Amino acid sequence: MRAHPALFTAFLLAIFLASCRQDMHDQPKYKPLAPSRFFSDGKSARQLVEGTTPYSPEGKATPTMTDLSKMTTLPFALTPHVLDRGQERFNIYCAPCHGRLGYGNGMVVQRGFRAPPSYHIDRLREAPVGHFYDVMTNGFGAMPSYADKVATDDRWAVTAYIRALQLSQHATLNDAPPEDRSKIQQSAQGGQTR
Repeated sequence: MRAHPALFTAFLLAIFLASCRQDMHDQPKYKPLAPSRFFSDGKSARQLVEGTTPYSPEGKATPTMTDLSKMTTLPFALTPHVLDRGQERFNIYCAPCHGRLGYGNGMVVQRGFRAPPSYHIDRLREAPVGHFYDVMTNGFGAMPSYADKVATDDRWAVTAYIRALQLSQHATLNDAPPEDRSKIQQSAQGGQTR
């Protein structure tokens, strides 16, 4: 009877040792920039085939360029739908810190967290639209990247909405369409006499 438990334990140990192979740890692969005898140039890292574009799972609206932060225009037409989508995404992802009007006084800041800069300071009012997209994509300062939370097209829509917020807080009468200026002046005069 005593020999059976010892044989059973030895059998389990043999099965366990046979299953502990290193194949999963020692997979044939090249480490980045490691030399290779397979390719004639001796490099394991390969360049893209000429004329191809790297695949981006984020979306197709973003044009291929090296520094998106310098873009001065949106990569698609600005429509009411784009602004509505931008406002919706802004209110979900940005307003908790930046506030609904972009002054950097959101609920998170009111609870004691570090305040982001206001969108209405001269530096950010003069920044190209690509700056806001780049910050959402890569993060900046205390702000983390939102690339995994906000889709590419939505980041551009939020960028458009941020620009609309900036304009809304610094608009003058000359920014209004000519046909609306008289209505605005009349309502402003009517408000002063009451």
